[in-house]
Amino acid sequence: MTRLISLSSDFVLNYAECYIKQVIQLLVGTKQLEINIEDPKDRALYNCAQKLLGLFITLFEACLYVFSGMYGDWRALGTGNCLLIITQLCFAGLIVLLLDELLQKGYGMGSGISLFIATNICENIIWKAFSPTTINVGTGPEFEGAVIAFFYLIITRQNKMAALREAFYRKNLPNLTNFMATVIVFLVVIYVQGFKVELPLKHTKYRGTR
Repeated sequence: MTRLISLSSDFVLNYAECYIKQVIQLLVGTKQLEINIEDPKDRALYNCAQKLLGLFITLFEACLYVFSGMYGDWRALGTGNCLLIITQLCFAGLIVLLLDELLQKGYGMGSGISLFIATNICENIIWKAFSPTTINVGTGPEFEGAVIAFFYLIITRQNKMAALREAFYRKNLPNLTNFMATVIVFLVVIYVQGFKVELPLKHTKYRGTR
């Protein structure tokens, strides 16, 4: 339950912040909001509006998560537990906003929200690969992590080929095929990003100038 709430809080906050920024930038670009970004006062109001709307949408989506039954029937959870979950989601939102503010001030590199989304994705990959949690899938308890399950199956099963086949192709839990495909995609993306193509540009008025 705690991990589920943590992942949901990351998703809610990242989605809310990105959505708010896109909406406000669209309104400013279409002149629906008269904001002069070069004016320090307007820029401060613009940033404050983003933060407040982000917190408001975070609270709204946290309530939707709880009362839609994502963590179970809210009647069975009780009012106290529902309030605790909503509070945790909102508090996580505040932490994300503060960290994003730190990155925008220059204490880091890149966009804060993009960095948090990438961190969340990496966390999911690591967890699904090395999770020590055991889950009963009907044939007995198995480890959730694909790598740990691979070694467990190889050691405990007498039929090694069947153990390999299950480790690579099991359907109910993460398997090694999914993990290896993810690693390959990461390596391909990193390799492609390393490409550099220089295009020569010629000036039409000054011949020979590039």
